[in-house]
Amino acid sequence: MSKNIFITGVAGFIGSNLAVGLVNKGYRVIGFDNLSQGCMLNLAAIQNHENFTFIKGDILDGSGLLNISENIDVIYHLAAFKIPRYTDALDTLKVNSFGTDNVAQLAVQKKAHLIAASTSDVYGKNLAIPFNEECDSIIGAPTVKRWAYAISKMFDEQLLFAYHQRHSIDVTLVRFFGGYGPHQHLSWWGGPQSVFIDAALHQKPIEIHGDGLQTRTFTYISDHVAGLMKMLETENSKNQLFNLGSFEEISILDLAKKIWFLVQGNEDVPLNIIPYEKFGKYEDVRRRVPDITKARSLLNYDPAITLEMGLKKTIEWQRSL
Repeated sequence: MSKNIFITGVAGFIGSNLAVGLVNKGYRVIGFDNLSQGCMLNLAAIQNHENFTFIKGDILDGSGLLNISENIDVIYHLAAFKIPRYTDALDTLKVNSFGTDNVAQLAVQKKAHLIAASTSDVYGKNLAIPFNEECDSIIGAPTVKRWAYAISKMFDEQLLFAYHQRHSIDVTLVRFFGGYGPHQHLSWWGGPQSVFIDAALHQKPIEIHGDGLQTRTFTYISDHVAGLMKMLETENSKNQLFNLGSFEEISILDLAKKIWFLVQGNEDVPLNIIPYEKFGKYEDVRRRVPDITKARSLLNYDPAITLEMGLKKTIEWQRSL
């Protein structure tokens, strides 16, 4: 019998790509989103499909969640607020903590397997590259609002494992590393690559925050979706925490140069260097690279799309908008 899948944040980047993938595999998907960051256009491919239902709602509305009548076997909890770079931290802390608690209560009510998004940001300023799931979280001072996102996700991880222990629901936690691709948000909410591509397409200077020497790994969305589907279909995923990502490390400065070259065909990239001081008391992570040994072992997971392949696909998608 086909499983009924509930996805919070379904109209967002990861949620919409996952929903399309699940419907195409024959699953029944119930999508939930308040449309504050996502949009229905992301769901155009399945919006009228018989195996897809959309519910507009907010994860902060606990009673609304608990009144959902559909049978639910698995919940993907992807709705979240991100790093507060331009605003205060309150929404990030409230949505990611109170919202996750409400979703966990839904999982208890439905006796559903809860697969929830965490983030590579929880490793913070740890220098033990590459990060495995047992690495320490080294977080900055509470006066630096940039850490609100990491702290909220650290809380979520502890919260959901506690729900597992008390209520015997199965949970799986996913620390995503640098997702990008079609349906990504085109602002900084979606990550530097989306902003860089937009600047290159319009021949505008690329904004570099900090010195640009900080490094990241970027994971094409189909690889994130493949990993999430393996968690649904693999018994070994239950009550585990996984890194999910690629491991091609690149500096933010070199990412900007690569994107400019792929779009414009030359290396004369105009840059606008913005010091972190402009954002107030801000801290960044110098390197972020995952160890995916555990995902390889328990999920048979391996990213298939190289950074250059993925960037070309993403550039074409943004060019078509």
